Amino acid sequence: MKRYSVDSMERTSKPYQICTRCVMDTSDPLIYFDADGVCSHCHEFEEETSKGWFPNEEGKTRLKQMIDQMRERGRGKEYDCILGLSGGIDSSYMALKIKDWGLRPLVVHVDAGWNSELAVGNIEKIVKHCNYDLHTHVVDWEDMRDLQLAYLRAGISNQDVPQDHIFFSSLYHFAINNGIRHILSGGNIATEGIMADGWHEGSAMDSINLRAIHQRFGHRKLQAYKTISFFEYYVYYPLIRRMRTFRPLNFIPYNKKIAAEELRKTIGWRDYGRKHGESLFTKVFQNDYLVRKYGYDKRRPHLSSMIVSGQMTREEALTAMNQPLYDPDEREIDLNYFCKKLRITRADYEGFIDGPKTSYYDHPNWEARYRLLKKIQSLAQHVHGKRINIYS
Repeated sequence: MKRYSVDSMERTSKPYQICTRCVMDTSDPLIYFDADGVCSHCHEFEEETSKGWFPNEEGKTRLKQMIDQMRERGRGKEYDCILGLSGGIDSSYMALKIKDWGLRPLVVHVDAGWNSELAVGNIEKIVKHCNYDLHTHVVDWEDMRDLQLAYLRAGISNQDVPQDHIFFSSLYHFAINNGIRHILSGGNIATEGIMADGWHEGSAMDSINLRAIHQRFGHRKLQAYKTISFFEYYVYYPLIRRMRTFRPLNFIPYNKKIAAEELRKTIGWRDYGRKHGESLFTKVFQNDYLVRKYGYDKRRPHLSSMIVSGQMTREEALTAMNQPLYDPDEREIDLNYFCKKLRITRADYEGFIDGPKTSYYDHPNWEARYRLLKKIQSLAQHVHGKRINIYS
């Protein structure tokens, strides 16, 4: 992943421009265009990102090797892998495929307090159909509320960090407790191959940054919220416990529309109408807060990913972009619930929108440690003469 600060870049006023291949535009402060108007995201996808994407015969071979390895390492154990299930399309489709592949997953759902009814219904249908063991981790609400309010007060662009961090940290903790070495993720290049790095700086796994923001802007001590340290994430889990995260959807011809139709026919799965709509917090954050405070429309990288992966034409994406982002009546209902649950007023929320912005780099973080680790990795690769990439 590219890592650099927007603040470290030369801040110049760019005239508006949109990519001639995808729909990314100059709302990304780090974007640049070639002479034909094709953006840096498209070039990066072709030159780097697509190297990890195998929707072909090679993918079948690699996937079989991965599955065989999981079965072998899980021999004699109750589970051979762990899967985080949100009820969204990617993780739901993964759950179906895992059943087809004959794996024995421990399914974990992390309830951060913002589940939609559709998400709960989808999870129940998947678990029942596949006959999986499900463990639901309910996050302490006062911890989550105080963290989310701290991030809103900080004016950070990525308001999903408190949810994302506890989601992944819970998976690691459950995996350790159950002796599981393989974490399966629904993350995939087909629908997430283009990411606007300039929109969300740093890593959601950076517990130093998370705790620093909470210490500065939070109002209570965290009681039960478990984080992952830099040592755990980059050393203990991958090197000592030899845990691996696999993204199987990168090794099959994953098509979002086809996947949704299969889910509907097989288990009666219901679509949210938008990516990550299973969390009401994320829905409000992406479709109101982020657009109004930062001018970022999360549909752009998602639709652009669909274009470069061949699932959508640019014309179809432009048509989708011309649709209203948020139905006014739906927005009012969601915002009223959002404010009531966080125990704030609408004036408080508007104050967060209008208030100062802070960057990931304005707060203590683990970037210096990460850069040192990359130097060590580069040296090890030079000594051994091969690429080393086994981060959890």
